[in-house]
Amino acid sequence: MLTERRSRDVVAKAVLYLLLGGGMVVMVGPFVWMLVGSFKTEAEIRQVPPTWLPENATLANYGTLFDRLDFPTYFTNSAVVAILTTVGNLLFCSAAGYALAKLRFPGKRVLFAVVLGTIMVPSIVTMVPLFVLSSNLGLVNTLAGLILPFLAQAFGVFLMRQFITSIPNDLLEAARIDGASELRIYAQIVLPLCRPALATLGILTFLASWNNFLWPLVSATTEDSYTLPVALALYAIGQNRTDYDILLAGSVVVVLPVLLVFILLQRHFVRGIATTGLK
Repeated sequence: MLTERRSRDVVAKAVLYLLLGGGMVVMVGPFVWMLVGSFKTEAEIRQVPPTWLPENATLANYGTLFDRLDFPTYFTNSAVVAILTTVGNLLFCSAAGYALAKLRFPGKRVLFAVVLGTIMVPSIVTMVPLFVLSSNLGLVNTLAGLILPFLAQAFGVFLMRQFITSIPNDLLEAARIDGASELRIYAQIVLPLCRPALATLGILTFLASWNNFLWPLVSATTEDSYTLPVALALYAIGQNRTDYDILLAGSVVVVLPVLLVFILLQRHFVRGIATTGLK
């Protein structure tokens, strides 16, 4: 009986590892193919049957990428937009989350319901009204027009509210009794305790902003306002031909900053997801 149970456990573990291995291949495979393909020539990428490792590895794709694109300008635009958008979300979403979680004011539940409702609205639905509003404010083809519409997002407010709810009320009441203002409580007590949630929100916001393609494509009309994804798509994808070698090399360059941010904040990211009700 014991031997049979052990055999079942071994089979169950083997199936589990097989499923996890298959999932890893599905998730990591495209990234490995992108990295390997960035060192291949255009002819080898289009070769049938395809090769896994490059026959003659070359860095020419990266050289062509940097020669064809005004890389410093596009990288700077993407970095400025992503960093300022992330900082804005960390500040405004945490403040709104604190108000919804710990403060008492009329219409609090209605306001939170509105926040939840906006999460369910697809972003493409608000694209045209957002563009019209940006045009009326003179924000089209400016970095401000790429940043301001995304400084505070409903998902960030919800994420921070869920995390701040778990902070004991007694801790905040003790600070109020000692004469601390709400701003001081928020800055010196709530924010330090919210590091995991802030790291999670920072990674998700930076990732979304850095990879954002549709809105910069619509809002940015001249090259000096292009971000990296837009510039890469416009220069590597033509009307009759796609330069896959340049596209793969550019994709590697675009992914690297996001990968670096995730590696640096991975521990806080995992902890934040596990403690904000998003299990």
